[in-house]
Amino acid sequence: MNNKAENRRTALQPENAVHPEQARGQQYYKALCARDRRFDGVFFTGVLTTGIYCRPVCGVKTPRAASCRFFHSAAAAEHAGFRPCLRCRPELAPYALQQNLAHRIWHQIAEGALNQQSLEAYAAKAGLSSRQIRRVLLQEFGVSPVELAQTQRLLFAKKLLQETAMPVTDIAFAAGFGSLRRLNALFAERYQMTPGSVRRARQHHPESIVLRLAYRPPYDWEAVIRYLAFRAIPGVETVTVSGTDSAYRRTVSLSGHQGSICVKHDAAKSQLILEVTNTLTPVLFPLMARVREQFDLEASPLQIADNLGNDPLIAPLVSAHPGWRVPGAFDHFELAVRAVLGQQISVAGATTIAGRLVQRFGTALDQQKTQFLFPSPQTISAASVSDIAALGMPGKRAQTLIALAQFASHGGLVRKPGDTLEICAARLCELPGIGPWTAHYVAMRALRFTDAFPEGDLGLQKSLATLKQAAGAELPVLKCSAAETLAAAEQWRPWRAYAAMLLWQFG
Repeated sequence: MNNKAENRRTALQPENAVHPEQARGQQYYKALCARDRRFDGVFFTGVLTTGIYCRPVCGVKTPRAASCRFFHSAAAAEHAGFRPCLRCRPELAPYALQQNLAHRIWHQIAEGALNQQSLEAYAAKAGLSSRQIRRVLLQEFGVSPVELAQTQRLLFAKKLLQETAMPVTDIAFAAGFGSLRRLNALFAERYQMTPGSVRRARQHHPESIVLRLAYRPPYDWEAVIRYLAFRAIPGVETVTVSGTDSAYRRTVSLSGHQGSICVKHDAAKSQLILEVTNTLTPVLFPLMARVREQFDLEASPLQIADNLGNDPLIAPLVSAHPGWRVPGAFDHFELAVRAVLGQQISVAGATTIAGRLVQRFGTALDQQKTQFLFPSPQTISAASVSDIAALGMPGKRAQTLIALAQFASHGGLVRKPGDTLEICAARLCELPGIGPWTAHYVAMRALRFTDAFPEGDLGLQKSLATLKQAAGAELPVLKCSAAETLAAAEQWRPWRAYAAMLLWQFG
């Protein structure tokens, strides 16, 4: 280990590391000894005797408590001079699902927000000052924004080196480095090794790249895949529901690059397998983040279940369906359009109209015109009301889609770190034809607010009435009112979105 790393390690500040003698450190050490998957991604363990940091699920021999230092992020561990473990691979760890400002900034930078723009440019878009962002990250994680971004780039490059046969130069650019020289320099500085030394022999797929995405078990893959299958947009998404062979496929357009992806499940390793066409190599960093969001891989299912299980009304559903998730959206605009199309009609009807929208305004990826890219906000903005209405919807709904497209074109569907659920829902409700139900549905699945809750949804109201009747309540009607549904949901905060999905799927 170099002197710089040694100095950093011996000068650890309390806010950067959690020591074993502290209460939380004791909890983390117990989780480490038990290899508790609930804490995977919540903390990392730096081992003084080896200079390596690991995930709490690492299979190596458990170190003595006195040799451990605990960190809330990989960046903080690397800032203190520790190198990532080559066995448990910290880059596989799911992120901690948190809702405070510091964690939201952390998520966006970890997902590549600084790869194509400066900190000042990102801060301006986020509605914050660069000084405020530095202060928040230093207070919460003990690292600067640049250090966080560099750590995530290095870990992603390490992931590509170990899981793909991509040339190292391509890996450097895909991970957000400006040059191969910069990747080599940071590898030498942080890891005391070359990129080639961590490369593993992999079968070369000439037309695709295969990556692995870890999650905290349990994970109800079948429930997620069935939910997505019922809502798959013809021409854009194809979902196969067939036990261990279940798969989700879709077309992708990201930052000017087009291709397709396929997602499958590896239950034995608690991972999803992501196959990506080579045409999407330059955008692997943000693409992987979108897939993690769509399949809700950052969730802590046992923590959510513990919280919701405290309510006797919903507890039977919680215990009967471990590992359920709130499926997200690969593309925010696409999901918002689906939400608008689904207003006052069946899911099947909305799917049919979405398919017509794709056929009329989407871009075909093959000569047979079986695969399409979902139309962009700019394309829908330029369409006429009559052309959209001709697909089988009222003129007012067509106007709503155009207004939504204009809203999205100006960044309206991008969640800023300081945005609250109330702020985002209010913005959406300002659009003609969008009410609380649509706003909260978009907030749940696209903007990823864990506490979003469309209390006016008829399905939720009926499911809640069924639960109350099963608990012995005598109800004169077959559904609860919106006010009754909202009152019952107070006990489910801050996980009301998960409760809603549980009621929709299993209630």
